[in-house]
Amino acid sequence: MGRSSKDKRDIYYRLAKEEGWRARSAFKLLQLDQEFNLFTGVRRAVDLCAAPGSWSQVLSRKLRASEDKKGETRNEEVKEERNEEVKKEEERKEEVKIVAVDLQAMAPLPGVTQIQGDITKVSTAQEIVRHFSGQPADLVVCDGAPDVTGLHDVDEYIQAQLLLAALNITTHVLKPGGTFVAKIFRGKDVTLLYSQLRVFFSQVTCAKPRSSRNSSIEAFVVCLNYSPPEGYVPNMSNPLLDHSYDVDFNQLEGPNRIIVPFLACGDLSAYDSDQTYPLQLDASQEYRYTPPTQPPIEPPYQQACLLRRNNLLAKEDSLPLAQEDSLPLAHEDSLPLDKTLLSMHLCSPADPL
Repeated sequence: MGRSSKDKRDIYYRLAKEEGWRARSAFKLLQLDQEFNLFTGVRRAVDLCAAPGSWSQVLSRKLRASEDKKGETRNEEVKEERNEEVKKEEERKEEVKIVAVDLQAMAPLPGVTQIQGDITKVSTAQEIVRHFSGQPADLVVCDGAPDVTGLHDVDEYIQAQLLLAALNITTHVLKPGGTFVAKIFRGKDVTLLYSQLRVFFSQVTCAKPRSSRNSSIEAFVVCLNYSPPEGYVPNMSNPLLDHSYDVDFNQLEGPNRIIVPFLACGDLSAYDSDQTYPLQLDASQEYRYTPPTQPPIEPPYQQACLLRRNNLLAKEDSLPLAQEDSLPLAHEDSLPLDKTLLSMHLCSPADPL
């Protein structure tokens, strides 16, 4: 299987590399914006669970580009009017501020401030607000997801906990009337989750971008007009979802049940994320393989890939003592090597998508 095989199997993976996005998930946020105009009037944005940074890329390009365009228009007016006061006012204009938060390290992005922290900590929320000079955010997005197990009930529950953790920190940093966008797994027990979101937002919509695979239970909740209950005080110590995740309790009925609209986003003529396309999409343009935009920073499989290249993958019992002592490390501060790794689980370290 050649390196171009995934370009045929996943068209959005290929387009992301060609357009300079760090991951195919960038198209999901772009398609959500096409439907909901998420970036209109946004000057302060937060990207939770940001690594490897594709959604932060979208925020940087969209928000900073619109600001630059407005600045050019104003500068032209300044040149025409020759008004020095307008020039000074333009210089004092508030700049777009974007904060990306993740436990993992992420390569730098223009105009994006990175915080390597835990979204369940109050200190992380305080650090975000500090970067905004004490002002709340206009938009909070979260594309975080757990390492799926394939057991849908388990994956759905863990994703719900992650979403609620993102919602919890959002109540600390989002301004009234702001917007919250997060990934959700649409399982059978999401009624309570929708109800929790409706407590804080007047409008909640479940959207499925065109770039999200139909075979996946993944979707995105777009929550508009943040309006917390009167007297509500954000508190990280109180989980929003009780640990007794009972099936009967979550299947709410009657006036307690929340029916959230479901919306398919993206142009119907856009590429199908589940379809295989030929490498030669355009007859007038020859296909050329494009490497990933940004390789991962110290991925967890880095040592395993190094062992595989040097044919040193073996069980601990089969390694001579002298050979064990000579095993190379990825870097000086690396943890002890796990010599029981199986080569069938390894992948290329240059593939962040």
